[in-house]
Amino acid sequence: MELTSTSNVSTNKYELKLQVSPEEFNEAVNAVYKTESKKMNVPGFRKGHAPRAFIEKYYGPEVFYEAAVERLYRTMVLEAIDKSGLQVVSVGDFKVDEIGKETGIQCTITVITKPEVTIEEYKGIPVIKEAVAVSEGDIDHEIEHVRERNSRTITVEGRSAQDGDIVEIDFDGYVDGKPFDGGKAENYELTLGAGQFIPGFEDQVVGHNAGEEFDVNVTFPEDYHAEELKGKAAVFKIKLHEIKTKELPVVDDEFVKDVSEFDTVEAYRKNIEEDLLKRREQAADAEMENQIVDAVISKVQAEIPEEMVENETDEMINSFAYRLQPQGLNLETYLKYTNMDTNALREQYKPQADRQVKLRLGLEKIAQLENIQPTEEETEAEYTRLSEEYSMPLEQVKNLVTPENLNADIANRKVIDFLKENAVINPETPSEEETSAPKKKSSKKATNDEQPEEAQDEKTEG
Repeated sequence: MELTSTSNVSTNKYELKLQVSPEEFNEAVNAVYKTESKKMNVPGFRKGHAPRAFIEKYYGPEVFYEAAVERLYRTMVLEAIDKSGLQVVSVGDFKVDEIGKETGIQCTITVITKPEVTIEEYKGIPVIKEAVAVSEGDIDHEIEHVRERNSRTITVEGRSAQDGDIVEIDFDGYVDGKPFDGGKAENYELTLGAGQFIPGFEDQVVGHNAGEEFDVNVTFPEDYHAEELKGKAAVFKIKLHEIKTKELPVVDDEFVKDVSEFDTVEAYRKNIEEDLLKRREQAADAEMENQIVDAVISKVQAEIPEEMVENETDEMINSFAYRLQPQGLNLETYLKYTNMDTNALREQYKPQADRQVKLRLGLEKIAQLENIQPTEEETEAEYTRLSEEYSMPLEQVKNLVTPENLNADIANRKVIDFLKENAVINPETPSEEETSAPKKKSSKKATNDEQPEEAQDEKTEG
């Protein structure tokens, strides 16, 4: 096969003309004949036993051409792209210009290429990073959660119900003297003060004792979900069976030994502090990274082919469909449940896909400008990490993930780290005097040699 010409027909769009020799074409036709002839009937021959020449005479000389082109299609496209040296992101139209035993195949393949990207001022991106700290109250709050998880429910005796108690009640509701749907239950457990019921209901249970029967008078809110009850006054007949409360464990060394790997309250609190600090630092770092990502996307200048966004949208939808499988769903069922169609789903993903394409192009360009590439050691370490994470043999991981794709991901992460290292964290806001004061004009125009060193560096880097 020979690439005869490469023509740039529009921005990021090329036409590649490829010549397949008569020998290669006839070899493909012969291969097709061996498989397809078994299905063909030719008078005078048993089905599948007619020679090629008789089949071509009976059905026409082009009988195997289409199947031969299909057989060669992938090889033709890959070879044309390889010989063109273009960074192709999508293959478009394919057209056979001429075909025959004597001429072979002359075809035109339309391809979409990766766009030229410009990105400036990516060093010194201003970002806000919140200072992180952990107070004694934060530690107490975490311990309270653990106490709640390890609490036990006990029956209250000798006092009336109060906020925070769990009461077991029967209730029977009436509006205009008549019962209504959903207004009755028996042995219902209600946590007082949790706001589970209509405003005012729980307040009127507070103060009553187990065994009492009483009325609760409330008014349904105007925005209540049941149209027939909106704004209606209601009376609930209540019977209070039991009052219960949560008993929380005492925080002492024995409690700490039960709920953790530590032996003392002091060590336990110290560990909680370190863990909270680490999580908040990670959250602050992730937020700073989000700001850098937004900045990179906004700085990318390129005429991005729509095909790149469409391909990225396809990838996102395929990934989403894969994540549905553990839930026993497929994409078709999900769309049915959500009253969506494929076009609506694509529109939903498209803005995210557009951002992802811009981000990837921006990171690739910065990697090129700053010569940021993964080392062999980093590549092997990433393969090992994936092997351990997915509990797969290392060689199997290498067969599934190409070095090119893996190195692209590693390089993108290294670029993000580079941008974080070069970001301006929490830049000072100029004072009112500085922003309002007029700048003094120089009486002399500075030459490049006379400019401050920082200005010259910025001009070079830009």
